[in-house]
Formats: sequence, C-alpha cells, structure tokens
Amino acid sequence: MMEGLLLILLSVVIASIHGSRLKTPALPIQPEREPMISKGLSGCSFGGRFYSLEDTWHPDLGEPFGVMHCVMCHCEPQRSRRGKVFGKVSCRNMKQDCPDPTCDDPVLLPGHCCKTCPKGDSGRKEVESLFDFFQEKDDDLHKSYNDRSYISSEDTSTRDSATDFVALLTGVTDSWLPSSSGVARARFTLSRTSLTFSITFQRINRPSLIAFLDTDGNTAFEFRVPQADNDMICGIWKNVPKSHMRQLEAEQLHISMTTADNRKEELQGRIIKHRALFAETFSAILTSDEVHSGMGGIAMLTLSDTENNLHFILIMQGLVPQGSSKVPVRVKLQYRQHLLREIRANITADDSDFAEVLADLNSRELFWLSRGQLQISVQTEGQTPRHISGFISGRRSCDTLQSVLSSGAALTPGQTGGVGSAVFTLHPNGSLDYQLLVAGLSSAVLSVSIEMKPRRRNKRSVLYELPAVFTEQRAAGSCGRVEARHTHMLLQNELFINIATALQPDGELRGQIRLLPYNGLDARRNELPVPLAGVLVSPPVRTGAAGHAWVSVDPQCHLHYEIIVNGLSKSEDASISAHLHGLAEIGEMDDSSTNHKRLLTGFYGQQAQGVLKDISVELLRHLNEGTAYLQVSTKMNPRGEIRGRIHVPNRCESPGPRAELLEEPEFEDLLFAREPTELRKDTHTHIHSCFFEGEQHTHGSQWTPQYNTCFTCTCQKKTVICDPVMCPALSCTHTVQPEDQCCPICEEKKESKETTATAVEKVEENPEGCYFEGDQKMHAPGTTWHPFVPPFGYIKCAVCTCKGSTGEVHCEKVTCPPLTCSRPIRRNPSDCCKECPPEDTPPLEDEEMMQADGTRLCKFGKNYYQNSEHWHPSVPLVGEMKCITCWCDHGVTKCQRKQCPLLSCGNPIRREGKCCPECIEDFMEKEEMAKMAEKKKSWRH
Repeated sequence: MMEGLLLILLSVVIASIHGSRLKTPALPIQPEREPMISKGLSGCSFGGRFYSLEDTWHPDLGEPFGVMHCVMCHCEPQRSRRGKVFGKVSCRNMKQDCPDPTCDDPVLLPGHCCKTCPKGDSGRKEVESLFDFFQEKDDDLHKSYNDRSYISSEDTSTRDSATDFVALLTGVTDSWLPSSSGVARARFTLSRTSLTFSITFQRINRPSLIAFLDTDGNTAFEFRVPQADNDMICGIWKNVPKSHMRQLEAEQLHISMTTADNRKEELQGRIIKHRALFAETFSAILTSDEVHSGMGGIAMLTLSDTENNLHFILIMQGLVPQGSSKVPVRVKLQYRQHLLREIRANITADDSDFAEVLADLNSRELFWLSRGQLQISVQTEGQTPRHISGFISGRRSCDTLQSVLSSGAALTPGQTGGVGSAVFTLHPNGSLDYQLLVAGLSSAVLSVSIEMKPRRRNKRSVLYELPAVFTEQRAAGSCGRVEARHTHMLLQNELFINIATALQPDGELRGQIRLLPYNGLDARRNELPVPLAGVLVSPPVRTGAAGHAWVSVDPQCHLHYEIIVNGLSKSEDASISAHLHGLAEIGEMDDSSTNHKRLLTGFYGQQAQGVLKDISVELLRHLNEGTAYLQVSTKMNPRGEIRGRIHVPNRCESPGPRAELLEEPEFEDLLFAREPTELRKDTHTHIHSCFFEGEQHTHGSQWTPQYNTCFTCTCQKKTVICDPVMCPALSCTHTVQPEDQCCPICEEKKESKETTATAVEKVEENPEGCYFEGDQKMHAPGTTWHPFVPPFGYIKCAVCTCKGSTGEVHCEKVTCPPLTCSRPIRRNPSDCCKECPPEDTPPLEDEEMMQADGTRLCKFGKNYYQNSEHWHPSVPLVGEMKCITCWCDHGVTKCQRKQCPLLSCGNPIRREGKCCPECIEDFMEKEEMAKMAEKKKSWRH
C-alpha cells in the first residue's frame, strides 16, 4: 500500500517540477483497507492514522522522504445510498498555487512548499523557534483541554476552517500631509467568503472610513465606521471576490483608516498571516510620544500551558530608518517606570520583527499582567534614540464571550429541561462582567461559579464564585480578581460556568465559555440572547439540551437568526445523525395553527445562523407583539425539544411602500404556482438550490428528510419547506400505530403489518409495490395515502392506492358527505370537505351538496378559487401584483406575466403602475394629446 502511495506522490512531485503552473487533478489516493478503530466516528484512515471528516494534512511517507509539504490531503465526507456517512481521501498538488516571488533570488525554507524572499538574519533563530511554539499550541490545544469524552459535543465550528490575519497600521510617511502619531492593530478572520475585522486604535480620533487597497493601490472595499465613544471598530467584508482573496492569501492587500476631523489623519498597513494569532491571549499597542512620528508597533503574547513563561512577538514599523544597517535595541518590561526585565537585540528596517520568551514570571509580575499594568517598550540605542511603548492587556476583539448551560452538560448529567444563558465582557483592567439568564431550574440557586475542567472524574475545580442575585431569573455582576493564567484559559475556551441548586448542590446546569466569532450583526452587542429550553416547549419536555438565540429584523424586513445549542439529543443510528442534530423553526405561539410556522435551518454541530427574507406579514406582527417562538426539534422530539419566546419590535407589519423592498431581478424570479414538471425545468434551479442535511437540492425537488421520515421536504427558491405526512381517514373503529410507519392502520390488518414493513424496507431487493412521482417514495401493495404535489404539499381532496403487484397507482377524489346547513365552513384551510357549524342547520341547495365531486378548487396562498376563475396574486411584503394573472385550471393553478410588445426605440421607459415599458416618444405624444383634450374641455366650458 505504502509503495503505491510513494509512486503516486513521487510522480506528482516530478510533474510539478516540469510544469508547476498546470492544473493537476486530485491524486487518486485511497484510504487504508483496514480502517483504524475510531470509536464509531466517520472519517478516513491514511498512513496508519485516523482523520476526522473535513480534516486536511500533508502526507508523511516516512524516511527518507518525510512529509510532502506540496501535497495536501483532505478527508471528504461522502454519503452512501443508504444514507451512511463515510470519509474519502483526496489529495492535490499545491505547487501551482504558489505566488510569484517578488525578488530575484527566492529561497525554499525548511517545511515549506513555496519559495519566499530571504530576510535579514537578525533574530531568525528566535523567531523560528517561537513560531514552532505557536504551531505546537495550534496542534495540541484541543487535545489538552477540549476533551470530547468530557464535553461530549460534536462541534463543527466555522473557526476550524477560518484563517486569521493581522495588520499594524501607522502614519503614512510618503504623503504631503504630516504623518500621524496614531497606531492601530487590526485582526481579521476569513471564513468562506466573508472577512470580519476587529480594530483597536490609540493616539488618533475615531476614524470615519476604512478602505481595503489592492496591489495597484485601488480601493477594493470601503467601510463607513459608525459613530461610537470607544476605541473598537467591528466590521465585515462580505462576498470577497476571488481575485482579492488570492491577494489576501499572498499578503498583498493593504488597509487604510482616515479621520473626518480637521486634522485629516491617515493610518495604513499591510495585512499579513501570522501563526501567533491562534494562541494569542494578551496584546499591546506600542505608540510614541513624538508628534507626527509615523512609528508604532504591536505585541502578541501568550502564556505557556504549564509554566509561567510569557512568549511574545513584536511587529514594529518606522522605528528604524530605511536603508540603515543593524540597529541595537532594548526591549523592556516595566511596572510604573520600574524596570523588571530587559532584552537586547539587533533589528533592521527590512526585518524589524522580534520574538522572545520571558521565563518564570513571579507572582507579582503575573498579578500586574492580569491588571493591565505591565508595560512593554522598545528603544533604539545611539545618538538619537527612538522609543515606543504600550500596556499589555487581555486580547480584545469583536467576538462574543458566551455560554449555554444545560443539564446534560453537568458533571452528573441530567434531563431537567432547564437552561442557562451567560454573556461575558473582559475589560483591559482584568475585570470580567457577566449577565446571566436561567429558566426551568428545579430549585433555588445556591451558587454560580467559574471552573476548570475537573482533574478527577466528577470532582469540581472551582476558580471563582460569582455574586449572583436573581431578579426575575436574571442576574448581573462583575468578577474583579481574574488571574492572568485564568484570562489566558478564558480566551482559549478552556473555562466553564456552573450553577448549583438546592436539590443538586454539585451543579444542575453547566456550560463551556466560548468565543463566538463576530458575524457583522449588532444584535449580540445590544441584546441578551433568548434562552431555549425544554420546559418552554408545549407540552414541556424533560431534556438535557439547552440553547440560546439572537434574532433581529433589519430595515428590509429580513429576519436574521443565530442559534447556539448544547447537548441536543441524537438518534441511536450515528450514521444518520452524525452531522444533523435537529431542525430549527420559527412560528407563532398558538400551537393550533401552523400557517405561519417556518423552517429555518438544519443543525450541524452547536451553531446555526442565517437570514429569512420572505416572511409573512402575520409572522412579522407576532414578532413585534412578542407572540412568536423559536423552536429546535430533533428526531427523538419531533414536536420540539427546546423553545424560547421571541420578541423583536419592528414596523414591517404597518402599511407603507413595501413593494420597493423587492429589487427588479427578484421581482422577475418570484415563484408562482406551476406544474411540477415545469418547476423541475426551471432555469434557475441551480441558483435557487437548497443545502439541507449535508446535501444540495435543486429548486422544485422533493425528498424525505433523514431526521424524520414522516415528513416530505421541498426546495422552493433557497427555502426548505417540510410538510408532515397527512394520513388518510380510516373507516375502521380500532386502529394501531406500527412503529415503522407514519400512519395508523386498521387493527384487523395488524397481521399483515410485518409484511408491509418488509416491503417498505426492502424496496431495492423486492420490486413489488408502487412508485409515486409526487413524494418519490415506494408504497407497499394495498396501502393508501394522500398524494404529495409540490409546491402545494399534501392534497387532502385525493387518496391514492397501490393496486397489488402491478405497480399501478390509482388516485381518486374524496367524496364529501351531503350537508344540511346553508353556510358550510372549512375548519382548517388544508381540509378538503366543508362542515356545518353547530348553530346552523337549514337545508343546503343541491348545487353545494357535493363540493368535492365537482371540479377541483385551486389553492393559492390562503385562498381557494373556483375552476376558470382569474385573479392577480398577492405576495407578502409586495402586495397585489397586477402584472401577473393567475387562473384555476381543473385544480391546477397557472400564472402568467402580461406579454409586452416589442419596442423599436432605444430608450424605453416604464411608468409607475404600468406593466410594460414604452417608448419615450410615444409617451410624450400621449402627454401632448392628453393636454390638448384638457384644453378642449376647458374651451367648451
């Protein structure tokens, strides 16, 4: 096996030497025949090691070849025909992705694939050794603390696939304006196609504009800075073009900040990658006291995991003049001008980075570090020394420190249905503010504590007892004695919060404190999350799961949601639920009506977020009035496992210019009811496809979800709509519910249910049965069902039957019973037959007695229409669309846009309220004729 892999990889390396710019296909590397034992997890075996799904690695061929740094392997998730998830190894040559070096004599550094330009030798060994330290932290962090056997979560956070960058911004020196003394530090995270950034600044007024500059100095993206009274700027660049993404990866993008005050200052810097960003827990901005100095620096620091050693890397700009040789500098660690440590080194203008380790910090130094009172400074030696300095504090960012507390995560796991929701704020002086919400606790709170991972099984390791006085299940306070070691652990997601109660003194609720990456929304900074708990479900559910959510509505009436869960129950079949924990939906509090319930997303790991654009006016009204809910359902609790009440004030339900919320391209692509075959032929199927349960579904398609086989889902323009299976009415008096079927059957058929179940399970082996195109399912002989017709869902006015072993499906209309009342009603919009209200019993006219036996009605939205009836459709947030005409054709709704004539002019216009464009000449002629007609009328009078 290894010899074959070696030949494959060697051929790739040889090919890359002869033509590094040619696109090479994925290398045909297969996993081992004998997969390693992996505790039932799906993944890939390669080279004697097991890799989880989505893992990437460089293959190690052993001596004498070693690690192939130009080859990247990836464990790709695959799904079998039976729905089981497995991993497939694919490898590719990365040589063609190397950027062109900007120097004449590039060098290949050890452990790298691409050649780079050489830098000065000053501090090279120190920097490389420190890089190795940060890389080791990158590899070992999750192994040392985030132990799956303890946390018991399958976290697939977006941070795993994110890339971090940093930039030092200093005053521009090549401008005609005086250089600024301001310094800023910007941290970036690239996740998929979005680049989020957190910027802190000193010695400069709050900037008004941030610009990203490409390699030619042109503006690639601008961000208008909102007004605030702090030194933190949070922003996001969405949908970064691929060309700019390549420049970002090649460290060719720059960032610029300018102020709008009278001084017109500008700071600028280059965006670079840095390994130290992953492990960084402390930081400092270094500034100069000189006016218009144009120099500054940043420090990235971290503590060793077991020893009191402080590792740091300095990045400086402008301290050493361009063109100068090596300049000696002194790096000092000070407390109130008292020198504690001093390091001497030589730096140059081309290589001004500096790395070092301050070993064995004593208790006083650690105390000052935790309070933000340690100062780090750099000073050059010589006749005109230059000096920059700054105070060290805990790393600051726009990310959110939060925790979801559940009974399932407690040291002694339980299923109370309770929830705790905590949000923290870490200040530069080391104090930690917290806000806490709870619901569903079994007894009074005894204590709230911050703890470490237990050193022994079920043995708590308490660090701080938080003073928490609950008022209406809310508490807030501050912990002002956080040690430096614990600040480091907090920012590395290594601490927990525990709530002990009278009945469970060791802890009823527990959760890991985690940094939630910034996503560009303001809800997290302005509002507390909504707790989601089993006790809030109707009826209450005893579960070990919990969650919380941020929900907001933007000015365009789009609903944004971000949900964090902890301990969701999963099916015993790990192959089905390995990556799907549940489904999230939003609806109104009245459980008797499901008209306004909307599916949001499927859960993959602990976090789900997204945006819902086409919301009904009724649901927006419920959000505004606080009568809406957000619910997460699982296979074990399909009617809801955790739930919370949502109150989002908005003005979207009030009348106003709603039509302009929809842009013209969206206007053209609005979905109207059409034949299913026409839906499948839609030219926008790929653009409007849906991603659900790890698979892509085209617009108009339908399928059975894995989380609950008693639902049928359809994809309608990027939105997944799942309908529960409607069971036909049975004529027998005694029914039974088979465990393996969605609908009950008559008790006299009980003997044949095993035969029916076998026929359903073994569709591939036994061709007997009927395949129905609507729901795309096989139905056993003799079974009956309501047909599923997308996009309308299940049709109650028809019942289909599988006729014997011929495979023929016979569908017929439901015959409604004769009614004796004058005003029959439908109790539910989805009901086929009308009923008499209890108080109305006069005789009914003959033509209304057999409603379902006549021509089928058409349903569009909430309304029903007679055969051949025409109407203009009404769309939520848009209103009546008079340019579209729909009609009912024997139970099928058909819609068509008004056909406009072809125009010969080159400058057509479209007037308000008109469906078709017209030539401006014709319009002017009509206006003149209208004016003449008005004049003639005035003459007559």
